[in-house]
Amino acid sequence: MNNKKVQVWLPLLFSITMILGMYMGYKMRDNMPGKSFFSLEKRRPVQEIMDLIKNRYVDDVKIDSLTDTAIEAMLSKLDPHSVFIPAEELQQVNEDLAGKFFGIGIEFNIFDDTLNVINILKNGPGEKAGLLTGDKFLKVGDSLVAGRKTGADTFRKLLRGDRGSEVTITYLRNGEQKKATLTRDAIPLSSVDASYMITNETGYIRLNKFSSQTYREFMQVLEALKKTGLKKLVLDLRGNGGGVLDEAIEIADEFLDGDKLITYTEGKHTDKQEYRCRRQGQFEKGALIVLADEGTASASEVLIGALQDWDRATIVGRRSFGKGLVQQQFDLSDNSALRLTVARYYTPIGRSIQRPYTNGSKVYYDEITNRYHDGETQHADSIKNDTTKAYKTMGGKKVYGGGGITPDYFIPLDTTGFSSNTAKIYNKNIIGNFAYHFYLQNLATLKTFKTPGDFAKGFIFSEDNWNGFVQAAAKDSVNIDSINEKVKADLINRIRSSIARQLWRNEGFFETINTTDEAIKKSLEILAK
Repeated sequence: MNNKKVQVWLPLLFSITMILGMYMGYKMRDNMPGKSFFSLEKRRPVQEIMDLIKNRYVDDVKIDSLTDTAIEAMLSKLDPHSVFIPAEELQQVNEDLAGKFFGIGIEFNIFDDTLNVINILKNGPGEKAGLLTGDKFLKVGDSLVAGRKTGADTFRKLLRGDRGSEVTITYLRNGEQKKATLTRDAIPLSSVDASYMITNETGYIRLNKFSSQTYREFMQVLEALKKTGLKKLVLDLRGNGGGVLDEAIEIADEFLDGDKLITYTEGKHTDKQEYRCRRQGQFEKGALIVLADEGTASASEVLIGALQDWDRATIVGRRSFGKGLVQQQFDLSDNSALRLTVARYYTPIGRSIQRPYTNGSKVYYDEITNRYHDGETQHADSIKNDTTKAYKTMGGKKVYGGGGITPDYFIPLDTTGFSSNTAKIYNKNIIGNFAYHFYLQNLATLKTFKTPGDFAKGFIFSEDNWNGFVQAAAKDSVNIDSINEKVKADLINRIRSSIARQLWRNEGFFETINTTDEAIKKSLEILAK
């Protein structure tokens, strides 16, 4: 009887013994550099070296940090857009692509070592809790933050958290200490900076990126403008560094008819994939201007390239960045990620607009700065097209590949106000600081303007206001007494726009600053013809 019991349990005992043996052998492997347990392939020198450093090096070494450095060195031999994203940076990267994060819905700046609320998101947790522009944070939870040299990144970590979690804020308002408990919620990172009607027929939309929410946001503002009489559109993609490719393709579909090819991608390990129009677009016939500059890249260039190849839009501005590579993100076991280039994208007529990168990342990115030094940002005849890669659009217009999208109408970068003093004004954020305090001191007057358009047309920045700004700059060791009238006018419009931002966020800023924008003026001139 006992023998029968042993026979029944014997297979199980053997299995347990074998599993324990394999586990112990696996653990022993960690202490045997250069050895591998049941290895099916030859180990690479990189891993062997890492193991030797870990087990034999004279001092303690942070292996994770060393591994990150090794990965970055490997990627530096590829293209400039294949990048390693450490775990501590991945959340912010993913938030930008998702178009949202979880927080309390405020914009802030740090003055005199104290967080000042400079704007409140409408319907966000901050507004619901009664926070106002001008509130000064003393404590976040139990952490004293005022007068402690708390940096902006630390504040962001304290204020962001899981959706539904609570955070208690102790703040100062008009000398009185107050307390509020806020429930964190989704805070949108809007892709649309501004959308409004410039004239009775001409609308303006500015997109700052392509996140997973961009197409939805774009359609909302496009449909709203159509209801107010939209017949012509200025789409501003200046400074838009791209993002989610599919979102740019969806927007292109709204401008192009039939089953037109928008772009196609192809790589050594990825099959050719075509992206075509799939539905009737909401703006297939109206006149269209697209604004671009050297900061316009990637998904933005996919959109512009398609519109230019099909002669659907007029491109105004300066040569775009020149990024024609497609990245795919791979999540790694330690919560970091690898964003690897897996394909190239091509415009409908077969252009790759990717700039050369064989001389390394530094030379690659310095090329943008060199456009300024070489005169390209000031003179159209200095644009460095790769003339060996010439193409013709569907309508027969000559265009180029290999270095970004060249505009149909060139707008030079205005450098008349560039000087060491004006550079200090922007570097020290003197304009933004002045606008914030001006807003708090003149709130009753400013609230009489009901829309950004009313403000742009009606708000006058007086000579006394200007003298106040000169004094504010002087406190920051910037002397602007002797600047010329052109620079003064530019600074005043920038100040007016920053005050408008305090009232209506980016919508107010762009509707005000666009009143003197040369690219906008040129666009209206073209549309009038």
